[in-house]
Amino acid sequence: MNFQPVPADDANPPAARPTLARALRALLLVVAAIFFALHFLHLTADFPNHSPWVDWSKYTDEGWYGDAAIRHYLFGHWYFKGDFNPAVALPVWPAIEWIAFRFTGVSPTAARALTLSVFAVTLVAFYRLISLYTRPRTHRSGPSLAAPIAMLLLCVSPFFYVFERMAILEPLLVALTVLALLAASSLHPWDIRHAMNLSSRPQRSAAERPAVFSLAARIFPTLALGLILPAMVLTKTTAVFLVPAIAYIVWARAGYRLRPAIRLSIIPAIMAIALWLAYLLFFVRAHYLVDYQYLFSANGYTGIELEPYSRVILNTISDGLWMGHVLYLLFFGALALALFWKPRIFSNPLVPSLLLWTGGYFAFLAYHNNLQPRYYLVAAAPITVLVALAVDNFRRPAEGQTPTRFFRIASATIATLVVLAIAIPDAILQLDFVLHPDYTFEGAANAIKRIVLADPTHSHLVLSISGSDLTLMTGLPSIDDDFGTMELSERVATYHPGWYAAWNELDDDKMDALTPLYHVERVAAFPAMDDPDRNLLILYRLDPAAPTPEVRTHKPRTPKPLITKLGQQPSTEQLEH
Repeated sequence: MNFQPVPADDANPPAARPTLARALRALLLVVAAIFFALHFLHLTADFPNHSPWVDWSKYTDEGWYGDAAIRHYLFGHWYFKGDFNPAVALPVWPAIEWIAFRFTGVSPTAARALTLSVFAVTLVAFYRLISLYTRPRTHRSGPSLAAPIAMLLLCVSPFFYVFERMAILEPLLVALTVLALLAASSLHPWDIRHAMNLSSRPQRSAAERPAVFSLAARIFPTLALGLILPAMVLTKTTAVFLVPAIAYIVWARAGYRLRPAIRLSIIPAIMAIALWLAYLLFFVRAHYLVDYQYLFSANGYTGIELEPYSRVILNTISDGLWMGHVLYLLFFGALALALFWKPRIFSNPLVPSLLLWTGGYFAFLAYHNNLQPRYYLVAAAPITVLVALAVDNFRRPAEGQTPTRFFRIASATIATLVVLAIAIPDAILQLDFVLHPDYTFEGAANAIKRIVLADPTHSHLVLSISGSDLTLMTGLPSIDDDFGTMELSERVATYHPGWYAAWNELDDDKMDALTPLYHVERVAAFPAMDDPDRNLLILYRLDPAAPTPEVRTHKPRTPKPLITKLGQQPSTEQLEH
C-alpha cells in the first residue's frame, strides 16, 4: 500500500536559511516566551476585573471540575452523594489534578500552574504540528515563520491569558486535540502478526533491532491516538465535535483514499470506543449512573430551540469577537483571500483540519446556545493558528515563482504590520492585567475561613454555589446550593451545613429550603469581583431552629349514649353511677 506523506511540503528543508529569517524566528520565540512566563505571575489573583469577558465560570468552574481531586486529598473521599459530582462524566482533569496535588497540596496556585503546564504542552505540540506541515519545498521559499508567529499570537493574547490561567476543562481539551492531530499525522500501517512475532522472540539479532525500533515508531502513534480520543471525550463531552478535524488528518495521511484511511483508523477507533464503553459500563453504569445523567440534564444541551435559528447563528458568530477584534476579523479576511487569491493554501492538510475544528466547535456553540466566553477558547486556538498560517503563506511567493525585490519587501512589510496589529493591542491589555492584579475574591474567601474556624459551635461545612472554589482556596468543606441529584432541602437535611455563602442576595427558593431547619443570620459581606449580579459575597450563619413544641388540646368528654328499649330507661341511681 502506497501511503503518501502528510506534509504538503518537502521533508527536506533548505540547507542554508537566510540569517535575517533565523533572527526573526528567534525574536518571535523570545517575545512569546517572555509573555508566556508572565502567565505565572500572581496565580492567586482574581479573574481580571473590568475585562471584556463576563463569564460566571470565574466563580465556580475551577472548584467544580476539580472537586473530586480536591475532596479526595482534603477529606479522603471524592464523592458526595446527592451533591454535584461532575467527575463521574468528566474524570480526566480531576485525575490529573489529583496526581499534582499529591506533590503540591491543594491550592489555586497549584491548580493554575498545572493548567499553564497544559498550555505549555499545547504550544509545543502546535509548534511541532505547524512545522511538520510548513516545510518549504524550494530554497527560494525560505524558512516558514508560521510556527513562531502562532506562538507569539497565542502567548500575547489576553483572551488566552485569562482563560488558560483558570483550572477549567477547555485548556486540557485544546491540548489533547492538538496531540491527537499530531498522532494522526504520524500514523503508519503495521502488521499485527509481524509485531507479535518480533515481540515474542527472547533474543533478537543485530539486523532485527532496527526493525523492532521501526515497528515501535509505527505502533506508538496508533496507540497514542487510541488513548487520546477517549481522554478528549472524558475531559469534555463536546470533544465529539472535534473528531472530524482528526479524521481529516487521517484521510490526508492515507493519501485521500478511503480504504487506506480505514486501515489507519480502525485500531485507534476500536481502542477509543472500547475504553469509553468500558468506563461507562463498569464504572458509571454500575455505580454512578444518576450523576452521569444529571450532568447532561442540568446543562440543557438544546438551547438552540429557545430563539430563532438566524439569531442564534448570528450571535454565535458575532461573539467570536471575544477572541480579539483584529484577530477575528483577519481570520475571515484571510479566509476570503485564500478562496479567491491563493486557494493553494487548502492543499496543506492542516488548514482544512483546523477549519473543521473551528466549524465543529461553532456548531456546538450554536446548538448549546449558552454563549459563555470560555467556550470560545477551544475555537480560538485553531483560528489563531490559521491566521498565522495565512500570514506566512501570503508573504511567500507561489511555487515555481521567483520573487522580485519589490515583492519581498512589500510582502514582508504587510506581514509585519498584520502581526503587529494583532500583537500590540493584545500585549498592552495583557500587561495591564499583569500589572494590576485583584485579590477581592481570594480576600473574601480567606475572611470567610477565619470566621468559620473561629466559631466552634457550628459545622465548618459551607453551602454555596461557589463552595467548590471556596474549598480550593481555603480547604473548608462545602456542598453546592444549586446543582445536585438531591433536592436542596434534602441535601441540607442530610449534610447539615453550618454556613451559607450567597452572592448579592438570599433567593427565595434557598430560604424555603433552609428555614424549616435553620434560623438564617447574616454575619458579614465582602465586595468581590465586578459583575453587577455577583459582586458582594454574603456570609450567613445557620443556627438550628428551635423545635416547635407539640401542642396538646383536651377535648371535653362526651358521655356515651345509652341505648335502651322503650320502657327500660335507667333509674336515677343508675345515672348517678
